Amino acid sequence: MKKQSDGNSTVATNRKAYHDYFVTETYEAGLELYGTEVKSVRQGKVNLKDAWCSIDAGELFVNGMHISPYDHGNIFNRDPLRKKKLLMHKKEILKLFGLTKQQGYAIIPLRIYFTRGRAKVEIGLCKGKKLYDKRETAARKSAERQIERTLKEQ
Repeated sequence: MKKQSDGNSTVATNRKAYHDYFVTETYEAGLELYGTEVKSVRQGKVNLKDAWCSIDAGELFVNGMHISPYDHGNIFNRDPLRKKKLLMHKKEILKLFGLTKQQGYAIIPLRIYFTRGRAKVEIGLCKGKKLYDKRETAARKSAERQIERTLKEQ
């Protein structure tokens, strides 16, 4: 686990989300987990690569997030790919629901971390990138790396 200065310990990040989407807004949501899932998350056995969020009956769920079964959990382990409920205020969920339906945004989990012993998920309101946007971002990053390299040599 990587420790951050603001008291949050980041467990997993979704780097693919920043490659595939423009993140316009970020929100914090609580994560409803069972005991063995929490232990597995604390060990860092989480994959957010193909995860996305959906809104069903006014509740927010994260789909496709893989939490590996806990080694010592035996019968108490849950399905690794089950839908996990996210805990947010009703007004925030309704706002996200309106934006996803009208303007074509997607809700993507960006990272999982612990704050004061509670598992939290940072979700982002994202708009998909086109291929030329991805190329432009890659070109900009490589140019910045080249500039850094030349400055370091001098």
